[in-house]
Amino acid sequence: MKAIISGGGTGGHIFPAIAIANAIKEKYPEADILFVGAKGRMEMEKVPQAGYKIEGLWISGLQRRLTWKNLSFPFKVISSTIKARKIIKRFKPDIVIGVGGFASGPTLEAASKLGIPTLIQEQNSYPGITNKLLAKKVSKICVAYDNMTRWFEEKKICFTGNPVRQNIIDIKDKKELALKHFGLNENQKTVLAVGGSLGALTINESIAQGLKYFVDNNIQVIWQTGKSYFEKAKQEATKYNSNNIKVFEFIYEMDLAYSVADVIVSRAGAIAISELCVIGKPTILVPSPNVAEDHQTKNAMALVEKNAALLVKDSMSREILVNEIDVLIKNTDKQLELSKNILNLGVKDADKRILSIVEELIKK
Repeated sequence: MKAIISGGGTGGHIFPAIAIANAIKEKYPEADILFVGAKGRMEMEKVPQAGYKIEGLWISGLQRRLTWKNLSFPFKVISSTIKARKIIKRFKPDIVIGVGGFASGPTLEAASKLGIPTLIQEQNSYPGITNKLLAKKVSKICVAYDNMTRWFEEKKICFTGNPVRQNIIDIKDKKELALKHFGLNENQKTVLAVGGSLGALTINESIAQGLKYFVDNNIQVIWQTGKSYFEKAKQEATKYNSNNIKVFEFIYEMDLAYSVADVIVSRAGAIAISELCVIGKPTILVPSPNVAEDHQTKNAMALVEKNAALLVKDSMSREILVNEIDVLIKNTDKQLELSKNILNLGVKDADKRILSIVEELIKK
């Protein structure tokens, strides 16, 4: 099998792409996989770290405000489409897979015109611009949410869920290891607050304001701040001289953090939500308002409407987030209800489901 996987820009696009590549390699060890990304974006670093080849296109998004950067956009599209076509003709893939992000547009456009089977994987409940534009041209569309017929042709849609990191799929037996790793007391409640790999200012400021509450109520906090807030968070935590507050710039052992948490506070990115559905912990979502088409709120509402998570608006977070944590951590029945409902939405084999569709398209 020869496959091109294209897209990126954020971890939410890159990690599913790598998971799909890993699923292909697991079943077909001799498979030849090439990634096509956008020059200067995160995928150009993360994909080689995962052991795969990548080529970069000169492409970026169209700015939503008036700016001189938009003047170069048409030239970038033409240049990237020409280069993508050359890459495809040289590599001769059996299939081309798009995961969203700037680079997937020119690559999938070129592949569809060359008559190569194409597939896009849409992580969100509200599709990005690139995938909306590609939808009419591709062979199949893998989705993670219901009611996607609003955006895509029903006959093309395959419900697969979003691929999640393998070490997160089963965390049941990791709690003891996690308690040691984070230096936590098993007899105290633990809150995990995480705002994505880059952190989230609103969540960080809300947790900082609530540190006295956590210390006074003997509640442990594992707090991933991101790079920009890390020093400030350490300063705030040292004021209380408490072993209950564990501050991290980035948590690499997220499986351990998930396993020991009683309540989780998180942004509502598509991949974060897919992981939360698999682990099944009571969750409060604080969607980021700084994303295209406010898709994090739409992702969160897909859970809230099924009574599978609670939602706190970003604009209200500083005022009410800690109070919502307090109410939830004291209500065991509500925790059990949220856990049961969010687990019902989890998909543990999304990567294998996507691979089966890849195989089906290649056979055709």
